[in-house]
Amino acid sequence: MTGEPAEPLTVLGIETSCDETAAAVVRRGADGAPEILAETLLSQIEDHRPYEGVVPEIAARAHLDHLDGLIGRAMAATGLGFGDLDGVAATAGPGLIGGVMVGATMAKAIAAAAGKPFLAVNHLEGHALSASLTGPVDFPFLLLLVSGGHCQLLLVRGVGRYRRLGTTVDDAVGEAFDKVAKLLDLGYPGGPAIESAAAGAKDPARFALPRPMRGRPGCDFSFSGLKTAVYNRLRALEADPAPADAADMAAAFQEAVADVLIERTRNGLSMIQEEEPALRRLVVAGGVAANRRLRYAFEHLCAEEKLTLFVPPQRHCTDNAAMIAWAGVERLALGLTSPLDFAPRPRWPLDSLDGTAGDASSGNAA
Repeated sequence: MTGEPAEPLTVLGIETSCDETAAAVVRRGADGAPEILAETLLSQIEDHRPYEGVVPEIAARAHLDHLDGLIGRAMAATGLGFGDLDGVAATAGPGLIGGVMVGATMAKAIAAAAGKPFLAVNHLEGHALSASLTGPVDFPFLLLLVSGGHCQLLLVRGVGRYRRLGTTVDDAVGEAFDKVAKLLDLGYPGGPAIESAAAGAKDPARFALPRPMRGRPGCDFSFSGLKTAVYNRLRALEADPAPADAADMAAAFQEAVADVLIERTRNGLSMIQEEEPALRRLVVAGGVAANRRLRYAFEHLCAEEKLTLFVPPQRHCTDNAAMIAWAGVERLALGLTSPLDFAPRPRWPLDSLDGTAGDASSGNAA
């Protein structure tokens, strides 16, 4: 990120906001570049697969059972002790509150015992800054955040400095992927299942699907109607969907999502053109950013608009602790530490942060 690098900083990051239990140790070197010293992760997909969605109680219990072991393995891999850290960061919201509390409480305990600063990290800020794990991304930039729980366009001017341009009015895009995959009997999680099925499509144009919100001003998104359209097209078939039907529908759905995301992002670029005429960077982050078809669509958009596209590697698109540790590093470098009585929150809008030392202790959880 921008700014002169200060002294090296090493932060332990903890992520427990949903169904991934993760710990990572990340160091910012003297040159300002990040180095992931260790990374551990336990996926709960198999625990939740029978329910075709995340069960909060199961997720929280798994975090309780495994987090200490993951932290221990991450620290052992670095050869460092807790006293060698410069800070301890954890996702403190938004997310499933039971899981968020597990991770935040563990981080507070480690920070207190080691006498180190605690850093309450907004999970969405972790995604927002994740692209810089593989190289510098200068401010300002336009951020498209696409995940299972979120779909937002934001203008990012710095750490803690976010202006939301648009958000979903109903389903998040990742949630729509999961629901459509369930309709097509493709399994869980929906994103990889849809992408895999779409790759085998014989006629991607066979099913005509709507592009919700297309042509409307602004940057808001809507995916509920698209999901309903898939349901109605499937009901119109004379028999249960065959594999070929599912493949064609998956491809049609994926194309519709790509068209919507591109059109809404173009609107966002137009909205900020006057106030940020020199902005030439687009970051696409979140679990849905792992989709190769969507990446291709955004590569094409950036070529047309003469923008530089930044997308994290696939393993850092989905929930991970390296992005939380790095966000903690960025906050620690600016003195944005958090009190040990910080209350984890299930909701925490990214644009409620103000980039000051008090923003992580604010009582506003909207």
